[in-house]
Amino acid sequence: MKIVVKISTLALISTLYTFSASSHAQEFSPDLTEFGHPDFRGVWNFSNKTPLERPERFAGQEFLNDEEMETLLQNRADRAAATQRSEAIASQRILSTENARSVGAVNNFWFESDALGENGRTSLVVYPANGRIPEVVPGTRVQRSDANGVTEIPGERPVRYTHGGIGRDGPEDRGLSERCIVFNSGPPMFSGPYNNNMQIFQNRDHVVILTEMGFDARIVPLEKTDHVDAAITSWSGDSRGYFEGSSLVVETRNFSDAIASIGIREVAYGSAKNRLLIERFTPTAEGVLDYEITIDDPDTFQDRIVILMPMTRVDERLFEYACHAGNYALRNILRGARAEGI
Repeated sequence: MKIVVKISTLALISTLYTFSASSHAQEFSPDLTEFGHPDFRGVWNFSNKTPLERPERFAGQEFLNDEEMETLLQNRADRAAATQRSEAIASQRILSTENARSVGAVNNFWFESDALGENGRTSLVVYPANGRIPEVVPGTRVQRSDANGVTEIPGERPVRYTHGGIGRDGPEDRGLSERCIVFNSGPPMFSGPYNNNMQIFQNRDHVVILTEMGFDARIVPLEKTDHVDAAITSWSGDSRGYFEGSSLVVETRNFSDAIASIGIREVAYGSAKNRLLIERFTPTAEGVLDYEITIDDPDTFQDRIVILMPMTRVDERLFEYACHAGNYALRNILRGARAEGI
C-alpha cells in the first residue's frame, strides 16, 4: 500500500513537471502587494533531485524526454520503497532487543525525499551550455573532502566546504556546517537532505529572506545603492535588491574569504571574496517560481555560471534550526581525537 502511495506522489510530481515546463512560455502576472510590488510573501520549498552538473551520459542533452522522465520517477519510487522496507526491518530488530533505546542514526523518515518541482533538466547548471562547472583559473585552490566526515583529507585552512575536514586539531579544521556556520542555504540556496524551505517577508523598502537551514535572515534593502565598503565582509555578504518586471533581483557582494565561490558538501572552489552573486526570483505560475543563480567570479572561474531550479509555495511554517543549541558533536570530534592521541 505504501508503494502505491509513493507512485501516486511521483505521478503528481510528473504532472507538476509538465505544468512548470509549459508555463515558462507564458507571461505570468503575479499578485501585487499593497505597495505595488510583485508578491513573494510566504514559505517556498526548493527540494530538488536534479544534479548540479550534467552527468556524462546526458552530454549534449539539456532535458529528459518523456520516457526518461518516467523511468527516473519510477526508479525513485522503487528506491524509496526498498529503503522503507530495509529501515522497517532494522528498526524492528533493534526495538526487539532488550533495553534498546535507539534505532541508530537519522533515518529516511527525516529526509525530504520528494522534489515538489521538476524542471526535467539533466542539470541545474544551464550555463555553460554543457551543464558543467567551468574550468577554474590556474592557481585556484579546490578543496575536496570525505563528505561522510570519516576520513580527513589533509589541507590548509580555511576549510570552505560544508562537510568533512582536514584534521581534528581545532574547530577550524572542520567543514562549515559541522561548525554551524554555513549550510546549503547559502546564499546561494541549494537543495539538501532536509529543511529545504525559505520564507520571504516584504514591506515597502525591504525584503527579508529567511532560510530554514541555519535559520539565517538576510535583510535586503530595495534600493540600487552602493554596497558597503569592500573591507566589510560577512558570511552571507551584503545584499541589494530591486524589481525587474515581475522578478525580484538580489545582488550580493562582500563575502568572507573563508567561504568558497561554490562550496557544497564535498568540494569547494576557490574563494568568494570577490564574487558577485545575482539571485533572480521569477514567478512562472501561481505558487511556482524560478530561482536563478548567477555566479560571476573571474578570480575563481574562467566563465560565469548560471544555475536554475524551481521553487514551490507551501502551506507550512518555519521553526528555528538551532544548530548550536546542545550541539556536542564538534566538541566530541575534537575530544575523541585527543583521546586517540592524534
